[in-house]
Amino acid sequence: MADAAHRHDALTDVTGLRVGHAQRVGSGHLTGTTVVLAPEGGAVAAVDVRGGGPGTRETDALDPRNLVQRVDAVVLTGGSAFGLDAASGVAAWLEDQGRGFRVGPDPSQVVPLVPAAALFDLGRGGDWRARPDAALGRAAAHAAHRSPSGGPVERGNVGAGTGAVAGGLKGGIGTASVLLPSGVTVAALAAVNAVGSPVDPRTGVLYGHLLGPDGAPGAPPAPERHAAAVRALDAARETSRQRAAAAARPPLNTTLAVVATDAVLTRAQAHKLAGTAHDGLARAVRPVHLMSDGDTVFALSTCARPLAPEGTAPAFAVHTEAGALNEVLAAGADALTRAVTDALLSATSVDGPGGLFPSYTELYGEPGAGGAPGASGAEAPGQP
Repeated sequence: MADAAHRHDALTDVTGLRVGHAQRVGSGHLTGTTVVLAPEGGAVAAVDVRGGGPGTRETDALDPRNLVQRVDAVVLTGGSAFGLDAASGVAAWLEDQGRGFRVGPDPSQVVPLVPAAALFDLGRGGDWRARPDAALGRAAAHAAHRSPSGGPVERGNVGAGTGAVAGGLKGGIGTASVLLPSGVTVAALAAVNAVGSPVDPRTGVLYGHLLGPDGAPGAPPAPERHAAAVRALDAARETSRQRAAAAARPPLNTTLAVVATDAVLTRAQAHKLAGTAHDGLARAVRPVHLMSDGDTVFALSTCARPLAPEGTAPAFAVHTEAGALNEVLAAGADALTRAVTDALLSATSVDGPGGLFPSYTELYGEPGAGGAPGASGAEAPGQP
């Protein structure tokens, strides 16, 4: 469903949205922050939180019954509840730009609305106190601002995905987009950090490829390669338990996502989009929404295109709008499934004082390649 205008298969294919990352790696750090910057004037926003252990900020402001209907940015961050400090840096940066909800006669009298959610990556770099702060949030906002409109989005071990882990595998940032026949774009960005696994234990195929809109990409890994990958992942988990990552028992995680569209949505419709997008997460990771996860999906609408075709006869307008909304909802779930899969395929292995976290591609090679373990070193992930 892509054409030349669909440049990057990324969240930024929704015109007006920009994405910036900032991260700290080394000296005990393995964490970061990702900022989705709305266009001038903000974006209609909503949120759906389904994990049992969320860490969030300003999500109550997204209730359709409340005053402010648009947000200026969304922050996804590592550092658990401590990492929510990053949102303060984003809000301060926006205030410096004069962006936010106007509360006084002077243009500088604004209060930026910056909802945020945090994932758990504490200790994964080796230092329990190495967390995102306001300075890192400001840096991610600045990175988003200076990125070109409609530009590519960096994936893998960046931003909020820097310290992410999913089922023992290295997680990260992934993104994808869908261009509907109507011309509406729907896209997703995910920071994948889950207690559950993204991999089918019987075959080694990513769930997102089995259950996603694109189907399985060719042959699954050869049985002997899958067996070697399982042994390597078990060994990596044991190594991690003996390092600083063992500080959290049981494992604590949380997958965060932003699903966006350029279609005109009300806040109530955006809330529905956030909710149905969780179906896409459930296709790509099993299990999800656990008490040890804080799975959170934000939805954004830049309101650049009509949801239903213009000129629809009034008698059919309600049905046409419902059908158009259904297409957006389905595409949001599909885009999130693909974004989760993209994160796993974009991540690279990490072997540090906080743990050993092999990547999917190191263990299995590229999807559909099949074959036995080879030079990628499936028996010893993260080693030279």
